[in-house]
Amino acid sequence: MSLNYIVKEPTKKTENPPLLILLHGYGSNEQDLFSFAEELPEELLIISAQAPYEIGYGGYAWYAINFDEVNGKFSDLKQAKESIDKIAVFIDEIKAKYNTNADNTFLLGFSQGSILSYSLSFFYPNKVNHVIALSGYIETNLLPKTISKDIKTDYYCSHGTVDQVLPIDWARKTKPFLDNLGLDNVYSEYPVGHGVAPQNFYSFKSWIEKNLE
Repeated sequence: MSLNYIVKEPTKKTENPPLLILLHGYGSNEQDLFSFAEELPEELLIISAQAPYEIGYGGYAWYAINFDEVNGKFSDLKQAKESIDKIAVFIDEIKAKYNTNADNTFLLGFSQGSILSYSLSFFYPNKVNHVIALSGYIETNLLPKTISKDIKTDYYCSHGTVDQVLPIDWARKTKPFLDNLGLDNVYSEYPVGHGVAPQNFYSFKSWIEKNLE
């Protein structure tokens, strides 16, 4: 497999299970979002991927975030695009290995994982059917030159109003951007920092359930 991962097999078995892939944030690892797994619908095959770049202390990143006196804080977008391509290959590998439902793939990302989830859905149209983007934003420098008119993906987007890492103003541009493309999306805010409030969890859980019906 092109990325390391951990898996929770569905407890309610079906021939072609719906697939949920989890992408953690910067400096975290594949265990982070996996704590959600036990609480999510039992028919899901849940895969939590580990980002490829080790940054020490058990933490990993999908791409480097650099600091210098001229540019301040900036992201390595070349590395980010390479990670998007790796994730796309990984999704195909998982779909083949576990014989998942080709029409029901969910991609859930937090922070850096969320930014890449959005971008992947535009670079690889309809590779995933549903994107759950928590505490992230659409990085316009990480989009294809032309966005396909055939995207059928829908989006669940949420952000903390007092996020100290990725400002809420960045996230608030998401809904107008997706609306402008005619893409189905829901956007919500919670009175938290850079994290997932319990109400937020129950909200995206019910969104997943609705899309499994």
